[in-house]
Amino acid sequence: MSKLGNTDLDVYGLNLGCNVFGWTADEPRSFAVLDAYTAAGGNFLDTADLYGGGGGSETIIGNWLAARGRRDDVVVATKVGMWEGRPGLSAKNIQAAAEDSLRRLQTDHIDLYYAHVDDPDTPLEETLEAFDALVRAGKVRHLGASNYTAERLAAALSISDSNGFARYAVLQPHYNLVERDYEQDLAPLVEREGLATLPYFSLAKGFLTGKYRTKGSGSDSPRAARAESYLDKGGAHVLAKLDAVAAAHGVSVATVALAWLRQQPTVAAPIASARTPEQLTDLIASVTLTLTPDELATLG
Repeated sequence: MSKLGNTDLDVYGLNLGCNVFGWTADEPRSFAVLDAYTAAGGNFLDTADLYGGGGGSETIIGNWLAARGRRDDVVVATKVGMWEGRPGLSAKNIQAAAEDSLRRLQTDHIDLYYAHVDDPDTPLEETLEAFDALVRAGKVRHLGASNYTAERLAAALSISDSNGFARYAVLQPHYNLVERDYEQDLAPLVEREGLATLPYFSLAKGFLTGKYRTKGSGSDSPRAARAESYLDKGGAHVLAKLDAVAAAHGVSVATVALAWLRQQPTVAAPIASARTPEQLTDLIASVTLTLTPDELATLG
């Protein structure tokens, strides 16, 4: 376990993505994944009001927390703003969405509450004051931002500091070995402001598992098409380098890809999801894999 940035949260080196709960994993299977993850030492769950068809993932997590009595030793992160049932970051919506999430999660507080996506139609001051009110009420412990530009994140942090609001402590960006835009403007800002990073799509929609090595090697699903698009962006070269490092350690390419991400500056833990306990094996292995400086340089 390690501290999550400047928060008081102690978290595991793999943030379990719960977006599949209530979607491709029903409640019994989701319970099995949660049991396996926590048995391995994991304690950090990432969900959103959007996931599972709108509230489904949160409901499953809430049922599991109640059934297992694990609320006090599990860190729960959820989000507001992207679900069409509770869209945007107005003060009214944030307050209502938080109450809904608390009810579904069967808890009296959310450990980490994100703005799921920026809302240009609502003044930042309104959004940040609403989040601050939740922190002051004890319903939320810490705040995070997802899918913000560097300019908007900097503005939000400045407003929070000027007004004495609770500030964003975490950023959740799209970042992995083949998606590197985060490194340009966001990473320097995050480091300067002392935020922690929890990247989503850590395995590039499955591409960094090595499953999609040639066009048509996966299914005809939209997910496969999106993953295979990385082949046109130098992805095959990245996989070749991953293969070499993975072979040296006797682990999977997915394990190496996650270990690389975890060792990047400002990254606290990558987010990755699993539909079955078996899929967790390679993810969990990344937490204890430390790549050498030469290996990190090879991977880029």
